[in-house]
Amino acid sequence: MKRHRRYLPGDVPSARSRPSNESRGGWRPAPAPLSSRFAADVDPLAPHPEHPRPQLVREGPEGDPGWRSLNGLWDFALTPLGREPERFPERILVPFPIESSLSGVGRALRPDQRLWLRRRFEVPRSWRERRVLVHFGAVDWEARVWLNGCELGMHRGGFSPFCFDLSPALRREAANELRVAVFDPSQRGGQARGKQSLRPRLVFYTAVSGIWQSVWLEALPQRAIRRLRILPQAGGESVLVTPEVEGGGDGLRVQLTALDPAFPISPAPARAVAGGVAATGETVELRPQAPRLWSREDPHLYGLRAELRDGDRLLDRVQGYFGLRWFDVGRDAAGCPRLQWNGEPVFQLGPLDQGYWPDGLYTAPTDAALRSDLEAVDRLGFNLVRKHVKVEPLRWYHHCDRMGLAVWQDMPNGRLGWGFGAAMFWHLFARRPIRDDRLRWRFGRQRAANRQSFWSELDELVDGLCDVPCIAGWVPFNEGWGQFDSAEAVRRIRARDPSRPIDAASGWFDQGAGDLVSAHRYPGPGIPRADDGRARGCSEYGGLGLAVDGHRWHAKRGFAYRKMESREALAAEYLGRLDALRPLIERGLSQAVYTQLCDVEIEINGLLTYDRSVPKADFETLAQAHRDLLAFAREVAER
Repeated sequence: MKRHRRYLPGDVPSARSRPSNESRGGWRPAPAPLSSRFAADVDPLAPHPEHPRPQLVREGPEGDPGWRSLNGLWDFALTPLGREPERFPERILVPFPIESSLSGVGRALRPDQRLWLRRRFEVPRSWRERRVLVHFGAVDWEARVWLNGCELGMHRGGFSPFCFDLSPALRREAANELRVAVFDPSQRGGQARGKQSLRPRLVFYTAVSGIWQSVWLEALPQRAIRRLRILPQAGGESVLVTPEVEGGGDGLRVQLTALDPAFPISPAPARAVAGGVAATGETVELRPQAPRLWSREDPHLYGLRAELRDGDRLLDRVQGYFGLRWFDVGRDAAGCPRLQWNGEPVFQLGPLDQGYWPDGLYTAPTDAALRSDLEAVDRLGFNLVRKHVKVEPLRWYHHCDRMGLAVWQDMPNGRLGWGFGAAMFWHLFARRPIRDDRLRWRFGRQRAANRQSFWSELDELVDGLCDVPCIAGWVPFNEGWGQFDSAEAVRRIRARDPSRPIDAASGWFDQGAGDLVSAHRYPGPGIPRADDGRARGCSEYGGLGLAVDGHRWHAKRGFAYRKMESREALAAEYLGRLDALRPLIERGLSQAVYTQLCDVEIEINGLLTYDRSVPKADFETLAQAHRDLLAFAREVAER
């Protein structure tokens, strides 16, 4: 069937040569109900070739970039659990999950199977005096890794990056074989999985397994900078930077330099605006001269150069960036608690973003596709994105940093317990408080191992993203899905990151913990009861649906909280719901999150179709309404 494609301004992919079928190594997308307009831009010889970690880019030896992508075609095999493959008969395109069309496979990994992947590579000659690491952006869920038959280790957790040192088993002057074995129990396990399901329906979508973010090699010296821990200070005019060093020793120092701007667009180089020297594990405060705060209107970023030195000898150099900003809860002129951005009450308005794609599932077809969703948010005049029960590649957050978009980051949820329905009844209808530190079977958290898995993955989530400027708040639990001990979750997050507010239990089962008490109202909007000291948010509302023929995952089925018959009806209803926020803002509402940015599988309640081709309302009309609402909220806070 011929589809009519519409492009939003600035979204038309740039013209470039595309590889022919003959040059694609036999790869072609697997059949899928729908494909995005970016699928044709996928290069199977170099998918997602951009540097996966923009905040810590290492200078390589002798002018070498210091990293190599291992994305591309890998050999793979499926075996029953407990068996190893005798051969690898098929090929898969990494980093697309096996269930996706763009992987070239399009088949599910069952809980009684193991996925085996194999890739051969050689290291550059200039790396032969250096350690070599292999980095995985994310593998869902359990990954065991071997190099040349030597097991390097195992990682559990489907959303966090991890790495292994290849040096002990690396062949410096010959080909190497990297193997990865993946097990994913999906909803049969208790691990964090977001909305993945082996039986997709309503608000649950196709399960994702295997490698779904970039795999890459990095060359680094024996003594190297492992991380730059960046903590903004209250008021937002300085940051504390703590370098973490591997292979340290006495006499090592890290020279830190703040550069302005982070990404020069003119021939003139960035200039140094602050600096300091830290010993291993010490903290340096960087306070740029005439500081420019990172905001929606001015998303200014500073470069950060770190040099590891032993006396006068340079051992390692990395480049990153940071933003001067501060998110917290304060009181407006009338004494009402509100979310603040850089010390001022700022109403946070934006869409729910699930991060699913019809052809790549968890993985966007290209970096331009990844950025395009945020460009749509930007054009719509929002200042917020809620990343819903999923974690994105670091490049997604990098694009938010560059655009000045604040992000409320969810922890992917776990399973629902057998008693969840009864708990929901008592909460919604009987109005009885539900304790989440008791009767954990209600939420599927009765096993200690299951709870410990959640804590481990939550720690990894916060540690992995706390240095990113755009993160405005954390959401450890959504609607009670796998919720337990939310007060403890707040304590753990706060210990790792004291610089951001926390919505401990988004929507339901509030325990009085955190900085934001939030409600879910469909179609809404609504406001939770006042809670002195905590801000109030409507962290989900809307769900207005419009089916666009030719751009649907399922030709007949479509879920929405309220279905519209036309673009005009959708726009009118949307603007009416937006107007309904005004009296709620006057009563103290600080945040509103509309469901949602894009359709997802059978959900048809997006402002864009699932293939990202058709906007369902005039974006400029909505953007003006959003700007007017944000100006109104600013006036209310100043009264």
